[in-house]
Amino acid sequence: MQSTNPKQLRAELKDYLDLAAKEPIRIQRRSGDSFILLKEVAYEEMQQEILSLQRRLLGMSDVISGNTQEYKIGDRSRLTRLTKKK
Repeated sequence: MQSTNPKQLRAELKDYLDLAAKEPIRIQRRSGDSFILLKEVAYEEMQQEILSLQRRLLGMSDVISGNTQEYKIGDRSRLTRLTKKK
């Protein structure tokens, strides 16, 4: 990951935007605050991954706490919410 400061970013914005299409760029202020510049598609992918991991975590917490029901092959009662109503 490349690093820069706001002054250099402003001076070479086009170059940094082209680079951000390939890899994230850290922008660090003198105060120590850091920001990351990255392609929007990469940001959206990270958001989707976070959502997926949160769902898995919720599912695993149900398993650990015992809030599960056994599914028996051929038992369609638990699948009714997934089937189309006619």
